[in-house]
Amino acid sequence: MHELSIAQAILDVASHHARGRRVAKVEVRVGHLRQVVPDSLDFAFSLLTPDTALEGCRLEITPVPAVGRCRACGAESPLECFPLSCLRCGGFDVHVLAGEELLVDALELEEEPLTNERVGHGSHV
Repeated sequence: MHELSIAQAILDVASHHARGRRVAKVEVRVGHLRQVVPDSLDFAFSLLTPDTALEGCRLEITPVPAVGRCRACGAESPLECFPLSCLRCGGFDVHVLAGEELLVDALELEEEPLTNERVGHGSHV
């Protein structure tokens, strides 16, 4: 379950940028080619956040569809399954334009800083 390591990385990034403030929401963009199961990522995230600045935080996952440009015919098309191929000509020489993202896009923070007792693991305060 690679979602657990992804959830830990999200927690680390959010905790670092929160600088001691409680995080109410984390917005994440996940590309289709990352093969992340959103429910598994949400579950893993909920396992890691107790006793941290992200306890009770909402994880908002926005899926990003895979899109590619064929180097043979120049067509842009969705890349829905493996092997990645052009929908127009069937060629396999495709340059991926979108779908590999794994980004913490935004944080919703509360104004009041947490006390040191409420800042747990993953925090860089």
